[in-house]
Amino acid sequence: MSDTLALQMGQRGTFILPKNLRDTYNLQPGDDFTLLDLGGVFVLSPGRSQIDALAGQITHALTERGETLESMLLALREERERYNATNA
Repeated sequence: MSDTLALQMGQRGTFILPKNLRDTYNLQPGDDFTLLDLGGVFVLSPGRSQIDALAGQITHALTERGETLESMLLALREERERYNATNA
């Protein structure tokens, strides 16, 4: 099976997955998929994304530790500055 497939979007924004892919991965009508947009590179995977659930768990754990969005952004900014200073 080729790693690259050419698909054409239909009028209503639909794509048809080739039969060999549907058969190989046992995909059925009505199955859920997750589409991840990586800056114009699309990753399509069968099933619902676990990203939202994981993000919720991470948020809960950080909140319990007393972290806030502001403290995390500050730490990120400081780390970027350190990285840029050592890699300049």
